[in-house]
Amino acid sequence: MTTPLPGQLIELPVPVVVVTHAGPTERTQRCMASLAEAGGARPIIVVDNSGTKLSDDGYEHPDVTVIRTPNQGYGAAANIGFDTAWRLVPGATAVALLNDDIEVDHDWLVPLTTAISGGASVVQPKLLQAQRSPNPIINSVGVELDRCGAGIDIGYGQSDGDAFTQGRDIKIFTGGAVLFSRAFLEITGGFDERYFLYYEDVDLALRGGELGHRYRCEPSSTVWHEGGVSTSALGDETRRLQERNRLWCALRFAPIGVIGRATWLSVRRLRHSPRAVHAHALWAGYSAAVRLVRARRQTRRQTRLDVQAGQA
Repeated sequence: MTTPLPGQLIELPVPVVVVTHAGPTERTQRCMASLAEAGGARPIIVVDNSGTKLSDDGYEHPDVTVIRTPNQGYGAAANIGFDTAWRLVPGATAVALLNDDIEVDHDWLVPLTTAISGGASVVQPKLLQAQRSPNPIINSVGVELDRCGAGIDIGYGQSDGDAFTQGRDIKIFTGGAVLFSRAFLEITGGFDERYFLYYEDVDLALRGGELGHRYRCEPSSTVWHEGGVSTSALGDETRRLQERNRLWCALRFAPIGVIGRATWLSVRRLRHSPRAVHAHALWAGYSAAVRLVRARRQTRRQTRLDVQAGQA
């Protein structure tokens, strides 16, 4: 494997992984059609964990490799896609990941690959809400955590404009549309599949940040995100996973004050319906506390050792 040097442009095409839990729907077809029209993406690897038994003919575009797998969650499907990309394109030094409800603009990959070649480990485009009106609305230009440890899309709901035209460093990227360097995925191991859905991108970003990796949002690359379509069918399971995984990230990465507020928020939610779901999420969040705190301490210990080694 060759790793691009800073200033060395990554050559297009770049493999693109599309994760779907809906099968070959009209939405997935629009995603792949936009990729074909935009150029620069090849091969397109669709990881379909919907459980449908439709033939691969349901994906009617060239250069599409379809992998059908039991539903083990978004992160697991993405990791399968990454491994497939390295197998199909052994010399690839980057891979893109998209939700199936994303449509990309022309040449969307060029600013992202340029940023990777410039030293960023992960780059996300500007995500706009899918309703293409004369005044586009921001979906995400990065992610930040609020005082209770909840992930918030930066810029969400604001009108696109001058405030969202300049590239910027970000601490957390969204997993909905993103370009990864191969080196980053190999050193971090990709997504932690235990999250199943939600916050797996937050966890990956924060783990990479502990290792010194840098992330960018490049708004000259734009994509359009429909949002919430596949997960709407999960019902109460959505809330359980969001709550549990928010606690997992807080316990693993957050300062003690954020951990306290994150826990208190979960406790307060026990007063509201669906109470059983909130209770299960709180229990599941703290049942992993030993593992998460141990990982936290190991990282701090390794950081101290690295600092001492650098001072020697």
